[in-house]
Amino acid sequence: MKKRYLVTAALPYANGPLHIGHLAGAYLPADIYVRYLRLMGKDVVFVCGSDEHGAAITVKARKEGVTPQEIVDKYHVLLRDTFQQIGVSFDQYHRTSSPLHHETSQEFFLKLLENGQFEEKESDQYYDPVAEQFLADRYILGTCPNCANPDAYGDQCERCGTTLSPTELISPRSTLSGAAPILKPTKHWYLKLNEHENWLRAWINTGVVDGQPVHDPSQWKNHVIGQCNSWLDHGLHPRAMTRDLDWGVDVPQQIPGSAGKKLYVWLDAPIGYISATKQWALEHGKDWTNYWLEEDSALVHFIGKDNIVFHCLIFPAILKAHGHYILPVNVPANQFLNLEGRKLSTSRNWAVWVHEYCAEFKGQEDALRYNMIKNMPEQRDSEFTWKGFQETTNSELVNNLANFVHRVLVLTHKYYEGLAPDVDHDLQIWSGWNTETARHYDEELLLLHDKLEEMGLEIMRYNFREALRILMEISSAGNALLQFNEPWKAVKTEPEKVRVVLNLGLQYVAVLSVACQPFMPFTSDKMRRMINLQSLSGKGELLFMLNELAEGNPVLPTNHAINTAEHLFTRIPDEVIQAQIDRLEATDKANAAAVLPPGGAPEEPVQASYQALKETIMYDDFAKMDIRTGTILQAEKMEKSKKLLKLQVDLGFETRTILSGIAEHYSPESVVGKQVVVLANLAPRVMMGVESSGMILMAEDSEGRLSFVAPGSAWPNGYGVK
Repeated sequence: MKKRYLVTAALPYANGPLHIGHLAGAYLPADIYVRYLRLMGKDVVFVCGSDEHGAAITVKARKEGVTPQEIVDKYHVLLRDTFQQIGVSFDQYHRTSSPLHHETSQEFFLKLLENGQFEEKESDQYYDPVAEQFLADRYILGTCPNCANPDAYGDQCERCGTTLSPTELISPRSTLSGAAPILKPTKHWYLKLNEHENWLRAWINTGVVDGQPVHDPSQWKNHVIGQCNSWLDHGLHPRAMTRDLDWGVDVPQQIPGSAGKKLYVWLDAPIGYISATKQWALEHGKDWTNYWLEEDSALVHFIGKDNIVFHCLIFPAILKAHGHYILPVNVPANQFLNLEGRKLSTSRNWAVWVHEYCAEFKGQEDALRYNMIKNMPEQRDSEFTWKGFQETTNSELVNNLANFVHRVLVLTHKYYEGLAPDVDHDLQIWSGWNTETARHYDEELLLLHDKLEEMGLEIMRYNFREALRILMEISSAGNALLQFNEPWKAVKTEPEKVRVVLNLGLQYVAVLSVACQPFMPFTSDKMRRMINLQSLSGKGELLFMLNELAEGNPVLPTNHAINTAEHLFTRIPDEVIQAQIDRLEATDKANAAAVLPPGGAPEEPVQASYQALKETIMYDDFAKMDIRTGTILQAEKMEKSKKLLKLQVDLGFETRTILSGIAEHYSPESVVGKQVVVLANLAPRVMMGVESSGMILMAEDSEGRLSFVAPGSAWPNGYGVK
């Protein structure tokens, strides 16, 4: 392990509130990781902040008829408060509008310029002749060349996720005036990203830079490495680090030609991690350079998959080009969380807003955290449903965890006046871990130790869903301990056994009060209060507990007085869930009404045309096909082919090379991470010198457009489709 950790979570745009996709994507994984490190006594700093520059801010300001400063002031406060309400424990939540951040970003620009990392280039960029200004990527809309979305932005299509440049759009139009933009020459500073391609490829795939190991690639997620390799395989090109904007960080004025130029978001926003660390250091009398310049420090970025390339290629190139900065040891990017079968959409209000949840479900913040972690899109897209939220909360949090804690405390008050009973360590009882094995008190404590170590190992591997499952195993074992030994029956006939059972039950509760803190911090505080212990300060309490349990020592001493039991969670009634579902249905209707033509009457539906059915086959013909679920790990275009993409597909039990004729519909970077259905026993076929072992199943409409056939969210790779 490293001596210290600097953990970052993606800076949210200060142009809207936080939704559950943001939580599951970056902020809860980071919070779990950081809280665990603190409990293990590690030196860790957790930073984030509002991203307050970029075209998205000015677009929002223009829509609302206010200044960009008013927008960022409003949403910075909302974001900061929402993170606090849901228990995300930043050491510093900063903002990129601060003078310290502007100074830090400008210093980076000057250092890169001094190091010869820029080239000045004049290029044609879109200009609005009506508004009389150059257009940032987000000020340009047009038709996506990959999926035909008519409202794709100049930098990305939000329907298919493809990264774009404005000149790739079909029929572009300005969001300022609606006019067709014209190309006009302008000069900018370009980072020579192409000169960093070789070491970036080696670093991504081997973890080695300049002969020194930086990270272990086996610990990186496949879709992260796959997306990076897809970009690298297509070749990196110089990338403009400045823009013609009126809102953002100024290009330093001492540079000739800097008038009217602002720093591009990727020489601004990620520098916010550094300026936030500087601010934290100023407030706490620390040295920020220890965390960014010392090789004994580990830098970890938690992000969503839409930011992979920027955090794994562009920002590392900037750090190395500056000199002396450490590179990340991991970028555990999560995939996307869907809502009720659809992609979350802020523009269409198809979301669960975290600040609204906290207001409506007071005291149940950890229920949302638990559900987000349980459904976290760690390796593939996953889904949140309100019915699933209700079932998980009622069955796992109320019936399992809350029920166990409540029973232990109530029985301890009933039989021992609220004091942890003295026990006979040599007495055997039925274990909560195995119905067929009776164990001694000390052996049960050692099992608790082993489970905590197992949970911690998964957290350090960024497997937070699995770590949560292990946590709940402890609660389930506690419930089993009570059920197997039935202290309410045995108290008169086997009083010594009951003393052991309830003392162990209290040890389980004490262990859970620490182990659950990374996942459910508010629940941890409640449990600590109930068993009369101080709330955790994050100063090595789990490490201390592990050491005690390893020696067979209890973590609650004999005669320790506990407080009255409280309910950790309450059941979520049907009417509350139905109200949330009704709200989404109302949103759906409002969205549908918003796209009706003038006059409000729906247009006559267009009669779809369908391909004729093929000849009838027998079931035995179909049964010969072995169709499996898989995930695309890597994708690249085949040279001299307009139609073929070369895909590396994870089938769970093996990885296949498959050539798929979808290049005219999807770019390589847009398909990495997608879940697919594969005809796995198709005879291999050599095309253009490459053997293809399988076929990706696609749906095709009457106009020849293709769409992936997928089994559903979070389905394991390699499973059969029937």
